[in-house]
Parts: sequence; structure tokens; C-alpha cells
Amino acid sequence: MPKVFLKTYGCQMNERDSEQVARMLVERGYEMTPQEKEADVVLLNTCSVRDMAEQKAIGKMGLLGRLRANKPEMVFGFLGCMAQSRGAELTRDLGHVDLVVGTQKFHRVAEYVDELVQRKRALRDRLMDDERFSIVDVAEEAGSQETIREHVLKERQATAFVSIMQGCNMHCTFCIVPSTRGAERSRRIDEIVREVEGLVARGVREVTLLGQIVNLFGRHEMEKRDGKSPFVQLLEAVHAVEGLRRLRFTSPHPIGFREDLIGAFAELPKLMPHVHLPMQSGSDRILKAMHRGYTAEKYFTLTEKLRAARPDIALTTDVIVGFPGETAEDFAATRELVRRIEPDNAFIFRYSPRRDTPAAEMGEQVPEAVKEERNQDILRLVDEFAIAKGEALVGQRVEVLCEGPSRTNELRLTGRSPGNKIVIFEGSERHIGQIFEVAVTRSSGFSLYGDPAVVAGSLIAS
Repeated sequence: MPKVFLKTYGCQMNERDSEQVARMLVERGYEMTPQEKEADVVLLNTCSVRDMAEQKAIGKMGLLGRLRANKPEMVFGFLGCMAQSRGAELTRDLGHVDLVVGTQKFHRVAEYVDELVQRKRALRDRLMDDERFSIVDVAEEAGSQETIREHVLKERQATAFVSIMQGCNMHCTFCIVPSTRGAERSRRIDEIVREVEGLVARGVREVTLLGQIVNLFGRHEMEKRDGKSPFVQLLEAVHAVEGLRRLRFTSPHPIGFREDLIGAFAELPKLMPHVHLPMQSGSDRILKAMHRGYTAEKYFTLTEKLRAARPDIALTTDVIVGFPGETAEDFAATRELVRRIEPDNAFIFRYSPRRDTPAAEMGEQVPEAVKEERNQDILRLVDEFAIAKGEALVGQRVEVLCEGPSRTNELRLTGRSPGNKIVIFEGSERHIGQIFEVAVTRSSGFSLYGDPAVVAGSLIAS
């Protein structure tokens, strides 16, 4: 039985795509392994959002190539966004790479791996350096959005991602995603609901709906009904699934928030009070250059509306510093907007030029040292808010869905609050998949700790 090592870089959508690949490989008789040296097949699911992510994947593949010295029949492959962007150049530049599969062909990875494994086994006794063969598939495929529904679930898995669409039509000037993920394509609501029902039947209690710009779901394929967008219609349909306890989504775009979606946070109790709302900049001039479609004041007004609709809502965001042409005044405007919105957390990125994007060709590229200084400044500001919000929860009880052992300490359990804060606590296996309250005794700013777990009354029935 061939063993497969699969490593994922990048976003939750990439994690979800890797789940699909793993499921299909397992169904064909492959065994997944976390150990590189045990593997017969090595697959890296890649990200292209930042140059650092690409370089990490390329460097990792270079190191892994040494394993072929003892296993000449090993299969090495790149999947995902970098594979889509670079295509056949990856097999040219890294001579041991056999497989390159783009973002619309994840459902074909298992059959391609099969083909490569069988061919290499047949040639095992006479495989020569010049007998090179590879498979590269980065072509578009109509209807590929309907293939993103396979899952590999661990025993007693409490949460799951559900991809509802592929692609992006926004064309932000810094972003390579429209060229790596293609145009927006949405699945049918009834198909998504059936997938969620199947997950709940297998023990899942929380689902997170995924899309490149998730709140623009269905805008090309479906009509509004009763003043509600297709995305809100989907939220209501998934919310109605019996046995589902929690519902989340990521990542939205500010321009996709209308009154119906804001109202959903007040009207749908299973919809958790957390929004990851990418801000990117607080300078109107830079926002226009980024092609974001909103102003700083409109963004701030949106956050105020969300907090009015759901006073306990947690807000997280993305910020890019050092975009081409960003002056000290532009950066000051970004810092001021961060100060005004007081996010629970934020991901701060130094602008990274991506090939085939308009921003990469813009003048006035900001020096790396200036980017780093601005990056650290915003990080310090965000840390202040995160620490204060965490400390405010010490001594309180928060509702937690227990997901399983903590990644950093297997002797403790972990879960998330409705506001998406990580909570670490003592408990037993019986807690996994259950929803209950934990008394918060300590906060690190980004994680909460209950030591030991204190359950308010009996466990809420799963």
C-alpha cells in the first residue's frame, strides 16, 4: 500500500482542497503518513499569495528530492495555486518533480498519482535518468466547482470546511488569485446543504463556508429572493440543517456586505459572532490604487453596523503595509483606521510583488526596511487590542465547542469560543464534539485558558 505525505501551505481553502485529495487517495488504497521518509508519494499543496509562501514550497521540495536516492520510484508533485501559476516550469526547474496540478483539477490528482506510481513500478528495474516523464495539468475545467465536496474526517471531528465556490472576479491590483483560481463559479445551494447534512450525520457540529470572496456567492448564477442575496439564502438554508450547532464563513469582502447580510448576524443564532473583514489599507488613495471599491470611512461604518447588529461580534482583519506609493501619510491613515476599529486580531502583511499583477509594475516600490518598520508598528497596535480583549474575558465563562487535543500540548483540549478565540483547557475525551462553558482563568492575548475545565451544569447535548 503506497504511503502519501501531503503538506499544505496557505489558506483554509487550501486545507480544504487537501482534504479532498486525501479522501480520494485513501479511497484508492493509499495510506496518508505524516512522515516524509516513509512516503512513496510526496505532494505539496501550494500558495501564491506571497513570494515567501512560494519559496518555502520550492525549498521544501528541493530538500525532499533527496529521498529519491534510496527510492527512485518515488512520486513528487506540486498542487494548487503556485502549480497553476508556474505550470511546467516547475518540472523544468526541479528535475525530480513528476506532477503539477492546478486549482481546477484537484479531483484528478488521485488518478494522476495512480498513473505515475504504476508507470514507475513497471520501469523500476530499468529506470534511467533520461527516461523522464511527468504530468502537468493546469487547464481550466468547466464545472470544477461541483467537484469540491470530498472529506476525510477524523474520528469524532467536530468542525469542517465546506467550499461553496471557486475563483474571484475582483482583480485587486496586488492579488494573483484571479489568475490562479480563475473566475467566480458557485455551487448550487441544494448541493451544499446535502454536503452539510452528510457532515452533521457523521458528527460534525460546526461548518465554515469557504469562498475566495464568500459573500459574493451565487451572484452570477442566482437571483435575489425577498431582498436577500444568494449568500444570505445559503446561510439560511444551512442554518436550518437539523443537528448543526454552529455556522461560520470566510473570507468576505466589504463591498459584499448589504443590509440583508448584516441582519443575518442578528437573526440567525447559529451564525457565530465573528467576521474576518479584510481592510488592507486605511488610505483612500491606496485603497483606490488597490482597486478595493470602498473608502476608509465606508469600511469603518460597516464595522459599526455589524457591531450594532451583534454587539458581541469579534472583528478580525487583514492589513497590507508598504503597497507601492504608500507614503508616511498613507500609513498614518491605515494606523488610524486600525485604532478606530479596535480589531480582536489582525494579519499584517508586508506588500509582496506578485508577477502578472498590476501592482508589481507600479513605480515607487517601498523599501523593505520601511515595510518592516510599518509592519511592526501595526503589530504592536493590534497586540494592545488583542491583549485588552483577552484580559476582559478572564473570570468569565465562555461557550466552547471542543475540537480535540491542543496542537501545542496533547494533554490539554482545545476549542473555540463563538467569537473564534482559541480556548485551551483540561478535560477528557468525552468533551470532544461537545459544547459547554469554560471558566477563563488566564489570557495570552490570542488564546484563553481554563484550568481546569469548568462545565456550567451538565454538558449541552450534542
